[in-house]
Amino acid sequence: MKRTLVHRFAPALLVAALVVFIATVVRVALALAAHDQIDRSPAALARIFATGLAYDLAIGACFAAALGLYLAAVPANGFARRRYRFGLVAWVLAATALLVFAGVAEWLFWDEFGTRFNFIAVDYLVYTREVLGNIRESYPVGKLLAGIAGVTALLVLVVRASLRDAATAPMRAPRRVAWATGLVALAGSGLVVLDSGLKDRIANRYAAELAGNGVWQFFAAARANELDYGRLYARREDDAVLADLHTLIATPGATFDSSELHSVAHRVESGRPERRLNVVLVSVESLSAEFLGAFGNRRGLTPNLDALAHEGLLLTRLYATGTRTVRGLEALSVGVPPTPGQSIVKRPGNDGLFTLATVFNAKGYESKFLYGGYGWFDNMSAFFGANGYQVVDRTALASADVHYENIWGVADEDLFSLALAEMDASAGSGRPFFLHVMTTSNHRPFTYPDGRIDVPSGSGRDGAVKYTDWAIGDFVERARKRPWFRDTLFVFVADHCAASAGKTDLPLERYHIPAIVYGPAHLAPRTVDRLASQIDLPPTILGLLDFSYDSRFFGYDLLKVESGRERAFISTYQTLGFLHDDDLVVLAPNRKLRVVHPLTGEPEDDDDAQASVEAIDWYQGASLAYRGGLLRLQPVASSTGAARVSN
Repeated sequence: MKRTLVHRFAPALLVAALVVFIATVVRVALALAAHDQIDRSPAALARIFATGLAYDLAIGACFAAALGLYLAAVPANGFARRRYRFGLVAWVLAATALLVFAGVAEWLFWDEFGTRFNFIAVDYLVYTREVLGNIRESYPVGKLLAGIAGVTALLVLVVRASLRDAATAPMRAPRRVAWATGLVALAGSGLVVLDSGLKDRIANRYAAELAGNGVWQFFAAARANELDYGRLYARREDDAVLADLHTLIATPGATFDSSELHSVAHRVESGRPERRLNVVLVSVESLSAEFLGAFGNRRGLTPNLDALAHEGLLLTRLYATGTRTVRGLEALSVGVPPTPGQSIVKRPGNDGLFTLATVFNAKGYESKFLYGGYGWFDNMSAFFGANGYQVVDRTALASADVHYENIWGVADEDLFSLALAEMDASAGSGRPFFLHVMTTSNHRPFTYPDGRIDVPSGSGRDGAVKYTDWAIGDFVERARKRPWFRDTLFVFVADHCAASAGKTDLPLERYHIPAIVYGPAHLAPRTVDRLASQIDLPPTILGLLDFSYDSRFFGYDLLKVESGRERAFISTYQTLGFLHDDDLVVLAPNRKLRVVHPLTGEPEDDDDAQASVEAIDWYQGASLAYRGGLLRLQPVASSTGAARVSN
């Protein structure tokens, strides 16, 4: 005779078992997807699955504890009543549906980012309209939901007998409380004992991600929204860092106004007459350097950008500071190295900062930020509107002016039409203009107007790249017919790369981006092969205009800085990289610091101690500057009258 588990708290144990089962299935599926990126030896796979099991059991204990509280609250013979039995089945059904849904969501997330849930997934909960719209336009949502419902029903059907039998098992209150207390204590112990460091001891980043648990990592990322550099990272005395920072920032023509350590304000003098040229800065969504023919791509995706690169100034060794649009916007506006946690664009207290628009506004320019979507996404309208830019977004376009749009915004060609109209208006008022334009078309679901290129809309990344290139070429040709074209510099730069995952913490190739400055009447064709960071673009642009100005930028004018001082900054939301010469210094929570080969991620035999010190100076200094209000136009003053910082 078949026997089933008869115990009041059997459903809690069954739910824990379901957590482990579903998490294991997801891990196997993701491991198959990443099979060519990991060591597939028995020992390596055993480590992945053993580490993963620890996280799965911890999450399983949490689910069991939550259900245990319900089981404890039901009276001794309460399950004889239909409403209590219904509540039990509904709880198990909802929990199972959530777990299956999370598993499918992890697969989709991995497909796009090559990682389990992280800080990006937490962000996505805030912007449900865009994210759900993107999923709806990119995947067969109806089939996915039907599959989730079917798998959920099947799993609940399997455990239905045990649930029914549990309903017949009475238990007195003291024992119910004891069981529930034990389950809560077990769950709490798992949360206290385990941390993300267990999986992070695995060197291969794909393997480390596989060893994690999506639910665990989601809440870990949510908890890590704001990361305190001074508490978590390798550091030095604040005054020593700020003193070094003055030396690191100072370059030919850039000197500090004061010996006051608690200031990053300095003066840039060009020594030449200023050129009041218009500037159009286009940050292109997900434009990895590897897509351009100028960087060796032979698929013919970017003929227009390649022509501009040939006719303008091309930066060949430029690296993005991060893996998300807001990091690129931060670097191109505020001009500071990335600080751990959320981008400055989305942090509280990010108003009144010194930005690129601050300089242009002081010179009498009209400064605008243009975005083809709705500017509330990623806090763009609030940030740019509070820091010297006029914000123009999707709301400025009538339906008749839109050829195509998806969930992220209008097609790039329509955004560029809006930009041309704004430039015409500024020129008509007699004022020079500075526009920062943020594109969207090179993003999943990779859709765009039909008939523009020879790749069907929605067929993949290559088509989106080719369409974006077409739109840029069309934009430049339309601008060429304007009277203000001759006196305008166009800057095309990526916000970040199309992919971010790799075998190391910070895969260098996933940060390599192009930048092209085009102004044929004022700028001779030139290639700049110097190592550079996204934060170097603002001072370099101003240097091309021969501007003299007060600055709080951390970046260099790449055409004037001395040889040997080049460096770049790359990061995730918690891992910080400092690239200098042939070393990559990696800073991570728990004050971890190591020097590795930038391509292989292997430890360097001869650690560069000076590079490590400089890495700390730059990153700790940037954190001190932001948290202490030193990037504000009006720094926060202490009781002694001098701006102070704490970290």
